[in-house]
Amino acid sequence: MEMDHGHQAMDGMGGAGSMSKPADSTMTHKTMMHMTFFWGSRAEILFPGWPGANAGMYALSLFVICATAFLVEWISHSNFIKQGAGNKAAGILQTLLHGLRMGLAYLVMLAVMSFNAGVFLAAVAGHVAGFFVFGSRFFKQYYPEGKSIDLPPMSC
Repeated sequence: MEMDHGHQAMDGMGGAGSMSKPADSTMTHKTMMHMTFFWGSRAEILFPGWPGANAGMYALSLFVICATAFLVEWISHSNFIKQGAGNKAAGILQTLLHGLRMGLAYLVMLAVMSFNAGVFLAAVAGHVAGFFVFGSRFFKQYYPEGKSIDLPPMSC
């Protein structure tokens, strides 16, 4: 008596052969997960079906990723805690901001894991632009005695 264990061939790269079929065969949509960088607007970023096959939606998704990376840099280099604030309130605010920053940073990282070169460039551009505006000395103003007019960035 021969036993069938239901093994399927797998190509090791997330191709069509690596997806197992359910018992009732109702799954008809198979996606290929890229494991190398690729160019093109036909990418699936973060959510199934997003941005879709529309080039305009792809451009919008690149803008959203760039803006999210920019926001991560803004949170990283801003100080939302006023001097003289109580330790408990400041600690809670600092913790919430750290959680927001890390959540957004991981969201950008997951978008980059789509291996779409446009997404990668949009994420890097957002981080670079955000650092340039909020982290570099280019836009900083200093008092004559050398003290910065703003507080140091949030240390996380």
